[in-house]
Amino acid sequence: MKLSLADKNVLVTGGSRGIGKALVEAFADEGARVAFTYRSSASQAEELVRTITDRGVEALAIQGDAANSSAAAQAVHDVLNRWETLDVLVNNAGITRDGLMLRSTEEDWDAVLDTNLKSVYNFCKAVYRPMMKQRFGRIINMSSVVGVMGNPGQTNYAASKAGIIGLSKSLAKELARRGITVNVVAPGYVKTDMTDDLPKAAQEAMQKAIPVGKPAAPEDIAAAVLFLASDAASYITGHVLHVDGGLSM
Repeated sequence: MKLSLADKNVLVTGGSRGIGKALVEAFADEGARVAFTYRSSASQAEELVRTITDRGVEALAIQGDAANSSAAAQAVHDVLNRWETLDVLVNNAGITRDGLMLRSTEEDWDAVLDTNLKSVYNFCKAVYRPMMKQRFGRIINMSSVVGVMGNPGQTNYAASKAGIIGLSKSLAKELARRGITVNVVAPGYVKTDMTDDLPKAAQEAMQKAIPVGKPAAPEDIAAAVLFLASDAASYITGHVLHVDGGLSM
């Protein structure tokens, strides 16, 4: 099955490393032009642009804080100024500030909710009118198995990821008649530098809980996102696609 992503214009938030980097590379491999945002990893972003352009595909790195509404609007403006249209938005930017609620701070809460949830609002709002004008668009928002099941020590993260699901379902209903789909990918345990920072005991316990017996690779998540961005998923909207090896069953 062809994914029909050649010549599409894509924007991925938080695209310089981990799942975001895998997303950028996967879209480029399908022939899409890819822009991505990053906050501080300038050298990694520049290297990724070189990697993509060496494949003969256009790439654009945009520095900015996804939690800032002005920065989000500017990023979308930059993409439209460069390529005129924006076909696919993937909201991937995210952080963790883990700890039991008893010890967590208001600053931790605000940082996680702003980066993980408010950023989705910022970018969805920024692409709303352009995609309506096109009468076409694919929005894929990255949630988490934690947003569905909860997890001790991650109340802030779980709240942000659960909020993404509610936001996405509501937005899907707003935009469905405009040719725009809005879907969610909810990964489970993915082997990235972020999960590598978890205590070893927590990593081992999580892996044992996965029915397939191993964590996902970032490329596994990218494959699901590409499907939802493609013509093959044109009749799917408001859906939460669990990519977690059966963890949420």
